[in-house]
Amino acid sequence: MNDQPSARAPKAVPQLADYPHRVSDVCRFGDLDPQGHVNQAVFSTYFESGRVAMFRDKSLGIGVPGLTFVLVRMEIDFMKELHWPGTIEIGTSVAEFGRSSFKAAQAIFRDGACAAAARATLVCIDLKTRKASPIPEELIAKLSQWKLRAS
Repeated sequence: MNDQPSARAPKAVPQLADYPHRVSDVCRFGDLDPQGHVNQAVFSTYFESGRVAMFRDKSLGIGVPGLTFVLVRMEIDFMKELHWPGTIEIGTSVAEFGRSSFKAAQAIFRDGACAAAARATLVCIDLKTRKASPIPEELIAKLSQWKLRAS
């Protein structure tokens, strides 16, 4: 038996060009923690701003009567500190589809450098029953325009 730890391939660093939807935001003084950098919990808020901006994009037109999407999982890899003041860009894309869910890939950039990358799993639910519902094919077609691009 081999007692050596398995070697993992390094993750590719996300590039802003990989994300078809982008939105800018600012680092606010109130986002800082006692160490003087943006608190890790605030990164989730930045990612939420990116997802909401994409899903509320009028040209996407993903609203489906009686259905909505809820966040059920979020994974974040922190890569660099963010400081105030400053402007960031949040890139958002669709990474993959399931029967009733899809994964959004996101990244936060400042001055072209990736500060954090995330994967969010969103589930389509029926507003009346509050249970998972299959994603309609026409919605998958609309969301597919926001697929993650390979660098």
